[in-house]
Amino acid sequence: MEADEQQAKDVDSDVRWLSATEQDAWLTVGMMMLSLSGPLDAQLQRDSNLTLFEYLVLSSLSMAPDEQVRMSELARLVNGSLSRLSNVAKRLESQGWLVRAPDPADGRYTVARLTPSGRRVVVAAAPGHVETVRKLVIDPLTPAQLRTLAEIGRRIRAANEC
Repeated sequence: MEADEQQAKDVDSDVRWLSATEQDAWLTVGMMMLSLSGPLDAQLQRDSNLTLFEYLVLSSLSMAPDEQVRMSELARLVNGSLSRLSNVAKRLESQGWLVRAPDPADGRYTVARLTPSGRRVVVAAAPGHVETVRKLVIDPLTPAQLRTLAEIGRRIRAANEC
């Protein structure tokens, strides 16, 4: 056996390869993620001139107490990095849809707050987004499947939070 072949064999022995069941589950989840983001983003772009990420930011703020959230918590809520959120918040701020300010409770943090204009934008965008979510995710599933999907999503997210 040549050295390269032996090295490849040694590396392979350390890998926990997926079983057929695990690979099927992973490929299904991967395809689901890829098949949902495009249509959700396209609907929001077409109908509201928002990206899915921008909508998630505005929507999360609209559901928060006093329509404001620390940027670090908002990044967690929308599953984005703080740098990505900061770039998007800058665009949304330039549109007049949110404002950022030091947290009055602790000035080391920044708070994002939804503006009345931002509230109007997210309220106008919500019906079309909800209809698309229903069509793509909710309607094809039974109530039991929806509960299972929600639990699966929570477990995967919890396992990946820092």
